[in-house]
Amino acid sequence: MSRTTQEEANLALVLDMFAQVLNPMDSAAADRFLAADYIQHNQSVEPGLAPFKAFLDMIREQTPDAVHDVKRAFVDGDHVTVHYHVRRWPDDPGWAVIDIFRVEDGKIAEHWDVMQDVIEGGPNPNSPF
Repeated sequence: MSRTTQEEANLALVLDMFAQVLNPMDSAAADRFLAADYIQHNQSVEPGLAPFKAFLDMIREQTPDAVHDVKRAFVDGDHVTVHYHVRRWPDDPGWAVIDIFRVEDGKIAEHWDVMQDVIEGGPNPNSPF
């Protein structure tokens, strides 16, 4: 299946946001990627761009070695889905996370996520990735 030029741009925007905002936890860079009226659906973060940036700063302070290791990404129109592994510190089994982003006018306008603990030695031998 081929992607449209707009889908390619939407996918690039989200992957660039991971590289320039989430992995370095650079809240100042968020303005380049997220809309001013950004809608947040994560129940642990207050709505809006400013609370997201404050949350990112808090996470950076608490877990400065955290990484967001993208395993796969999908795009469908104005929605981009990213499946990735978050590790907060070295040797952390971390979380398996799926983010869904809606892109509008070249910025991330809306975000949903789901996450689960990565269980080492659990009953299922299949990786969550």
